[in-house]
Amino acid sequence: MKIFVLADTHDKLPANLEALAAGSDEIWHLGDVCAPGILETIETFGPPVTIVRGNCDSTFEWPFTLDLRRNGIRLRLVHVPPEAVPEKIDVVLHGHTHVPRNEVLGGVRFLNPGCVTRPNRGAPPSVAHLMIAADGRIEWRLATLC
Repeated sequence: MKIFVLADTHDKLPANLEALAAGSDEIWHLGDVCAPGILETIETFGPPVTIVRGNCDSTFEWPFTLDLRRNGIRLRLVHVPPEAVPEKIDVVLHGHTHVPRNEVLGGVRFLNPGCVTRPNRGAPPSVAHLMIAADGRIEWRLATLC
């Protein structure tokens, strides 16, 4: 299973985003879409889109947190990273900081694809691919947009 993960688009989509999403089974947006039209464009890429609401989003139908299970892995999608390590979750995917992340804390892996439009702390604009094998092995690859 290959999942295209992005966050913090803030009303802008780079021209090569659809090509980067090609071949994905799902697309997950981790918040701060801002303009709902951006989500509509992402939905035209083909794979099903799952979204959580960021602190800059005003579409109240989008949840703040979403728990999913893929190939036995328990995942939490959220925009703002939690302050405490959540229980009964294997991987937390978040945005908000505009900085890529791949870190294990308290047995939970925290992943952030970085920011599409306004990266922080010298990081380039980026997205990521999350691969979850049938046996639950995880692979995380950043893709820069520069």
